[in-house]
Amino acid sequence: MSKAISIMGPTASGKTSLAIQLAHELNGEIISVDSALIYRNMDIGTAKPSMQEREGIVHHLIDILDPAESYSVAQFRFDAIRLYQEITNRGHVPIFVGGTMMYFKAITEGLSPLPSSTQEVRSKVNDIIASQGLSYLRNLLKDVDKESYERINENDAQRLGRAYEVYLLTGKSMTEIINEHGEVKPPFEICQFALLPDRERKNLKPLITERFDKMLEAGFYDEVKKLYDRGDLNSNMPSIRSVGYRQMWMHLAGEITFEKMRELSIIATCQLAKRQMTWLRGWKSAVTYLALNDADNLGKIIRIGNGKENL
Repeated sequence: MSKAISIMGPTASGKTSLAIQLAHELNGEIISVDSALIYRNMDIGTAKPSMQEREGIVHHLIDILDPAESYSVAQFRFDAIRLYQEITNRGHVPIFVGGTMMYFKAITEGLSPLPSSTQEVRSKVNDIIASQGLSYLRNLLKDVDKESYERINENDAQRLGRAYEVYLLTGKSMTEIINEHGEVKPPFEICQFALLPDRERKNLKPLITERFDKMLEAGFYDEVKKLYDRGDLNSNMPSIRSVGYRQMWMHLAGEITFEKMRELSIIATCQLAKRQMTWLRGWKSAVTYLALNDADNLGKIIRIGNGKENL
């Protein structure tokens, strides 16, 4: 069996269930590759696997931070390498599963040596967005880093803000720094799989809608209300920028109706799925694509991992 396995895919594609089945079969431990599952008390809106689902399988990088804290791609890469070594030393199989593509990129292609931000610079960028709007920040970025301006989705405040932070910190564009230093390869290999719908996001929209309605029935409103009532969290924090949480936060702040919150949450989730699929279709390293709900997916992963079937 391959030393490590990854299961990637867009939201609502069934990654978690498949990974848990695989872990039971291979004596594996699951490493979450999800920028929202790291937060405590954010269970329903992140579709976090329940304690019952996790029973018998060790899960890592779930519930490790308070929503007021932040977690960088570099921190994830450090933790992923550490956990890989610890799990393989125990004779178990590390299984990376999730949908945060930047995290997967960090462990398959390495990281560029971009500087960590400071509270001062991050606050400055957040103030620009809050006072002038995201489009204003994009225009600032266009003047100093046209490549990032064109590459990053116009509504992706986190990545646009990060690109402008890099310029403020270094006086150089993110693109320039990446081209100067190249990438640093990770010290292990992964046998990679990706769940991918056949026809764009059309196959996923009904699943996304059904899943979000189930989240509402399960108490998603109350979950976010508890976070909102804490008083120390705000909509600029990475945790609250998560899909669904941002829209519910807007509703709680009186900015949109409940019906509009539901509509925008489903749209935002579909947009996230589309971005994830775009990442996967352009994936640089070898990956085996799996159809959704294929009963043979588990067997196929095991056969390929054991070298009994070609990618």
